[in-house]
Amino acid sequence: MSDTINEAVTALNEKLAGEEIGGTAKFDIEGEGAIMMDDNGARAGDEEADVTMTADADTFRQILDGEMNPTAAFMSGKLSIDGDMGLAMKLAGVLG
Repeated sequence: MSDTINEAVTALNEKLAGEEIGGTAKFDIEGEGAIMMDDNGARAGDEEADVTMTADADTFRQILDGEMNPTAAFMSGKLSIDGDMGLAMKLAGVLG
């Protein structure tokens, strides 16, 4: 598993602490792997999810670091979303 995935799982668990997202979400980081998120937090994995968000590693890192707003990333085409848009917007609020 890549360092990017390990670092992202740690960062996401800090951001998601105590949050109930009400579904399953997957961050697919191109060339690195995938991260699953649910009410239990984040973990490395590539399973079916209610929403899948796909971005390259640089975009994902900028979103995690707060340098890029997830909504702006989506609107500019740097982040693609497939599935439950409501859940994606909820996650954007947690991550942003």
